[in-house]
Amino acid sequence: MESIEAKIAETSWSNVTEEMHSKGFALIPNFILENTCSELIENYNRPIYRKTVVMERYRFGLGEYKYFNYPLPSVIQTIREELYPKLAPIANLWMKVLNIEKQFPDSFDDLQSLCHNSGQLQPTPLILKYGKGGFNTLHQDLYGEVYFPIQAVLFLNQPEVDFTGGEFVLTQQTPRAQSKAIVLKPNKGDLLIFTTNFRPVKGSKGYYRVNMKHGVSEVQSGERHTLGVIFHDAIS
Repeated sequence: MESIEAKIAETSWSNVTEEMHSKGFALIPNFILENTCSELIENYNRPIYRKTVVMERYRFGLGEYKYFNYPLPSVIQTIREELYPKLAPIANLWMKVLNIEKQFPDSFDDLQSLCHNSGQLQPTPLILKYGKGGFNTLHQDLYGEVYFPIQAVLFLNQPEVDFTGGEFVLTQQTPRAQSKAIVLKPNKGDLLIFTTNFRPVKGSKGYYRVNMKHGVSEVQSGERHTLGVIFHDAIS
């Protein structure tokens, strides 16, 4: 996984930090190679998953996703271990300015220990698949008492080539105001880092919390795959 480690090392984390603080998301282009995207898609039907969810059954949308089982594929494990230490300082600053009495450990292993000590033993990384008409309703990925407020998603297909529609959507709910929608169309191989459920915004009387959700607009044609990297584990 030298290419991923090198990509993380060469990324301007000061820029990522600034974008996370100002917008609640940051995009790292060309994070993984095209062949890695293809391998992840090709593995969709292999028996390496612990759970399959048909989204329509739970009114989550229209599509399907699968949670990986431990041990995770090396590409996902590397991302979790190497990306988390870059994001923990951002999350800890958010906790501080919002006066939330919570701090996250420096290493991914220590975060995982917190999860396991709370009975959260199941891996949460997942691969999602949408066909024509597929979509994902607005949601937040919280799986237990211990959760890390930042997550990431890898885009495995090229928009306007492999599929049309299917934009990534973020909504921001500012207190006593209408919701704001943010629509993104990352390219194949890009990594999007974004808030799991909230971010701080500075107002005239200090920082306040705004809630954010994410989802996927309707796919008009083709097939769309993404890989979600969530850092905390789940109870089930």
